[in-house]
This record gives sequence, structure tokens and C-alpha cells, in this order.
Amino acid sequence: MEALLTKHLSGYFKAQHNKEVLVFEIQPTKPQFEGDLTLVVFPLLKIVPKKPADLAAELGDFLVDAVSEVQAYNVVQGFLNIEISDAYYINFLLELSQNPNFGFTPISATSDTLLVEYSSPNTNKPLHLGHIRNNLLGASVSNILAAHGDNVHTTQIINDRGIHICKSMVAWQKFGNAETPETAGLKGDALVGKYYVLFDQQYKKEIADLVASGVIEDQAKIDAPILQEAKDMLLKWEQNDPDVRSLWEQMNAWVYDGFAKTYSRLGVHFESYYYESDTYLLGKETVDEGLSKGVFYTKDDGSVWVDLREDGLDEKLLLRSDGTSVYMTQDLGTARLRYTNHPDMKGMVYTVGNEQDYHFKVLFLILKKLGYDWASQLHHLSYGMVDLPSGKMKSREGTVVDADALMDEMHATAKQISQELGKLDGMTDDEKETLYHTIGMGALKYYILKVDPKKRILFDPKASVDFSGNTGPFIQYTHARIQSILRKAGENNTVYDTTTVSLHNKEKAVLKMLGQFPATVAAAAKQYSPALIANYVYDLVKHYNSYYQEVPILVEDSNTKSLRVALCAAVGQVIQKSLGLLGIDAPERM
Repeated sequence: MEALLTKHLSGYFKAQHNKEVLVFEIQPTKPQFEGDLTLVVFPLLKIVPKKPADLAAELGDFLVDAVSEVQAYNVVQGFLNIEISDAYYINFLLELSQNPNFGFTPISATSDTLLVEYSSPNTNKPLHLGHIRNNLLGASVSNILAAHGDNVHTTQIINDRGIHICKSMVAWQKFGNAETPETAGLKGDALVGKYYVLFDQQYKKEIADLVASGVIEDQAKIDAPILQEAKDMLLKWEQNDPDVRSLWEQMNAWVYDGFAKTYSRLGVHFESYYYESDTYLLGKETVDEGLSKGVFYTKDDGSVWVDLREDGLDEKLLLRSDGTSVYMTQDLGTARLRYTNHPDMKGMVYTVGNEQDYHFKVLFLILKKLGYDWASQLHHLSYGMVDLPSGKMKSREGTVVDADALMDEMHATAKQISQELGKLDGMTDDEKETLYHTIGMGALKYYILKVDPKKRILFDPKASVDFSGNTGPFIQYTHARIQSILRKAGENNTVYDTTTVSLHNKEKAVLKMLGQFPATVAAAAKQYSPALIANYVYDLVKHYNSYYQEVPILVEDSNTKSLRVALCAAVGQVIQKSLGLLGIDAPERM
């Protein structure tokens, strides 16, 4: 309807005022006013200098005469509130019911190719709650971009080398007694994470011993023997020492096996993997290129830097004096490799927490200075951290919330609440367990994704599984209720005569919400924000439940019944699509 109004208004301004106007501010009418769509007149006063109310009335008279779907209007100051006929919404429902792709844009030969990076963990510890937000954001943004018509590839960079990896390796050598995931009864990533924590505990003990012997604390942090062992191991790794490489491959294999199990439970996947152990070498080549171009420079100690102070940033280290690389080195090489692998790529999205905002400003600027045209197509999807009531998580101290443990808790909470509600009659034990997983994961994903990515989250597992309010289970339950109605109505009960049915005002409100779905998907893609989808589907569910409570669905009049069943089916379809964009399953029964 917005497109139809825009077309007629553009024609009017051209014919009556000889002005080219292609964009109009049209938005849903606020609830306190009569109308369905509102045209904001104020921007048009620059084109046609009139009193706001006079111009609004002029445009309202034109639309009533020219557009059959416009049945009336009213003017409130500089706002033209337009009333759309019931016939339009009745026909809209029919079109929606016949369009399985409603709201989505199919991928075509002209679609942009985009790469979305997310997860990107270190191989020295299990995934935790912060990784969950990263994975859910990256996966959902990928879904939304694809629904908007982009050709999306999902990827991650695995940080499988560096001092943090060597810390776990050294600790396993010193304290592990050849322990394996099988002998320990632990997932591989959890076992390696255990030794990362042990390293930190031993490191702190050695610092304390050195301080007690009279060494200054700052020097003690450098001289601690176990840290020196980790640094030596990193140098041996870069020199391809066979024993170090063998241990590294073994411990990483344990971690990858553990990660795969966690990703499967989360319902996320990747089409390609990049490894820092490969890309850091290409990063070193990039450093050499920057030196030859005069973009980088070498200090007296042999370290390589880039000076970005004229751009409002700072100097940035690219290679240490001993020749070892840093994160920036790896990221430069990875970016180049990805564009080599995807020469048709129109953009890349990095899903990384906001503590790395400065890092990505530097990365993008360096790539531009190196002369890569595609550097302007890079986007950092920056997001806030996730906190718990107990405070901030710290990996080295072992106070993180393990992703697997959290998913176990979500499953258990969903099971407890479902059993308390007592609506599981007739379900097998396997069906119940599947439902608990669906509800628990839906609660977790929705609770995280409904928040604007830029905002910090205080996560409360118990509140997230509430069956009322702005939660995943509340939306899932509405979908299940709709499926129950459709089962009762039976097949072939959604065909109605568009010329004889009429709309209840609650039905019209629901249809107006349905009409906003395509624009919401487009806005979510543009803003990289699953929160827009989450809050849209919550509003849709609220409107539908208000309708359901007031208007009987399965009435005796077959034509009215068919329209209402068709409306229920359409709402169910859009709920399922919305939840799907968030990576959430929509159950048939709850």
C-alpha cells in the first residue's frame, strides 16, 4: 500500500506542481488516531509552501478520488491520517495466503554475495555465554540477509595459535599426566580449558613467590618461569618444532570435537573455516607489502608498525621484534584470503564484541591504506557483552558460564515449567525431550536476540523461559495454539468469498501488523539487527492474542470462519518465518 500511495502522490506533485518527488514519509498511524497509514506532510512544505493542514487536506482529497483503496482521511496538524478500505485488507490476506515467500526476497543471479563471520573462538577453552551471543547474532544476521535476497556465506576464523594456546599446552605437559577427554570424561574443549585455568593459577603462584623473594611485581609478571615456557613454546611452534606441532594438533583436535557438539546443540553451522595458523603467514606477506609501499615502518628493535595518528588513531604493532605476529597480522592476511576466495564478494560482516571496536577501525583503515578497494565494504557488527547477576565472566579464573552447561540449564528449566503447566498429555518421552530442547533453546535465543546488538545484556535464565511476556516460549506457545486451531478447522477451510465477508477491527489490526513484515525484514537486514525481527513478532503475537481473546474463530458462518482460519494460518506462517530468522523452532504442540 505504501508503494501504491507513493506512486499516486509522485504523479500528483508532477502534474499539479511540476515537482519531482519520489520519496514520502509514510508510517503506521499511531493508535490514538483514526487511520491506518499516516503521511508526514512537513517535509513537503519545502516543495509546496502552504499551511500544513491545507496541504494535507489537498493530498487527502486527491487520494480519496484517485485510489479506490483509500476510503477516508483526517488531518492532525501536519499529519495526514489515511483510512484504507476493508476490501484492501481482505484481498491482501488472500494474496498473502497464496504467497509462501511473503516477506522474503529470493536469491537471484544479481544478488550481492556477502560473507558473515561469527564465532571465531580460541582453541584454549570451551565456548561460553559470550560466544553464544556471538553465534546467535551471526547466524541470525546471516538468515536475515539471505531473506533479504543476498547470497550469504557463513564462515569463522579459528584462533588456533598464539600464546594463549601455548599456555594450555604447557600446563597439560606439566600437570596433565597424559590425560585425555576419554580418561577424564570431559568434552575435549572443556579438558583443554581446564589446563588454561591451571596455567593461570600456577602463573599467579610463581608471581607471588618472586615478589616474596624481593622481585618487583611488574618484573615478576615477566620473569615467571611458566610464562617463559609458554613464550619459548610459541617460538618453537613458529619454527615448526615437530614435538610442539604434534601436541598442538592433538589438543586442537580435542577442542574441535567439543566445539562441533556445542554448535550442533546451538543449531549454527559454517560453510567455510579459516585458521590463524594458516592466515598469519599471509599476514606476514601483507606486512612485507606494506613495508615496500612505505605504509609501514620498522623500529630499531626490528618490530614493524603503522602510524595512524594523522587519521585520529594511534601507532599499531604489526610484527613483534622477534618476528612473531599479532592478531592484526592474522586479520590482514585473512581478509585478503577471503577476497581471493570470493572475488565477487560485495561485503563482509565481522561479528565481534564491542571491546574490539578500535581493532576493526584500525584493520579497515590499514586495508584502505594498502590500496584494497574492497576495504570500504567491510562492516563490524559490534555487540555488547553478556553479564550475569553474579558479575562479569573471566576465562582465566574459570568463572565463565560454559555454553554447554547453560544449555543444560535451559533444557532443565523448560522441562520443569512445562511439567508444572501440565499440557504434555499424549506425548511420548522422546517427544517431550524434543519439546524441552525446543522451548529451552527458543527461550535462550529470543532473550538474547530481542536486545539491540549494541546494548549490554544481563542474562536471567529463569526469566527467559517465562510463558508470558516478551519471551520466546510465549511466542512459540502462540504458534502452537494456532496450529491447534488449524487442526480443528481441518483442511480446505481457508477459502472465503472476498466480496461478502467483513472485517472485525481486531482483524484489521492483525492484518496491518502482517503487512509490516516485509519492511521489517528489510530494515533488519539494513541495520544488521535481529532485535527488529524479535520485537516485531512479539507485537504481532500480542495483536493476535488480543484478537483471539475477543473474536471467536470457529464460528458457524462458513465464510466468516474461513476468513478467520485463513488469518490464523497467515499469522502462524509469519511467526514461523520470524522465529526461523532468529534460529528458533516453532513447535506444532506445547
